[in-house]
Amino acid sequence: MTVEDLLAWLPPGSPEQALARQVDFDRLPAHVAIIMDGNGRWAGQRRLPRVEGHRAGIESVRAVVETSARLGIGVLTLYAFSVENWKRPRTEINTLMMLLKRYLRLELDTLLSNDIRFQVIGRPEDLRPDVQEELRAAMTRTEANQGMRFNIALNYGGRAEIVDAVRRLIDAGVPGDEIDERRFGEYLYTAGQPDPDLLIRTSGEMRISNFLLWQIAYAEIWVTDTLWPDFRRRDLLEAIVAYQKRDRRYGGITPARAATL
Repeated sequence: MTVEDLLAWLPPGSPEQALARQVDFDRLPAHVAIIMDGNGRWAGQRRLPRVEGHRAGIESVRAVVETSARLGIGVLTLYAFSVENWKRPRTEINTLMMLLKRYLRLELDTLLSNDIRFQVIGRPEDLRPDVQEELRAAMTRTEANQGMRFNIALNYGGRAEIVDAVRRLIDAGVPGDEIDERRFGEYLYTAGQPDPDLLIRTSGEMRISNFLLWQIAYAEIWVTDTLWPDFRRRDLLEAIVAYQKRDRRYGGITPARAATL
């Protein structure tokens, strides 16, 4: 998509249009990862049950997925359910799974029309059979799509992913002297995908929460006080504009920076 296409899609004269004009389409992050936080707080502020925050958050998922695809982001990963989330009340977990199934059913046509490939990372085999079936159906229907890859992290933990990668290496019989960072990456859930360039966290919390621990080694982190149910395309565009203003060093010093020292 060109900037003209994006501007035509956005409301005329809106703040989103103004932000879109600042986006450098030649320097988009190849992979954006988002920790979707603040659903419970959003509901609490409105004196609503926590599950209403999760329900409201579906609109944010819809906005971010479509906007990312239209921008031309290569990979989008959303942190939906962690391995630690099993400690939550059973009613909340059941509602989360019901909302996930509903999202997939309602948004499948949107994923297909936007050429989005859907994938699950984590340990989905521990989810209920009906949820696994819905996930498999969505992945099968979109597996031929060539546009943005949309990862949803379910029953996911960064440490668990590293442990699983080690187990896969052992099962594959890979000799220890052949294991390096590149080879190890081939056994992660995100094998074949670029590492995140931009990690977004909503609700103002300053922590990683066991998310993509290996992959975000050099990601730029952008934190917003906006709670996830209020996060929309304007917030995503703000994050991308802020990301493009940063000087990424990857542990070193860029030539431009070195010239000032």
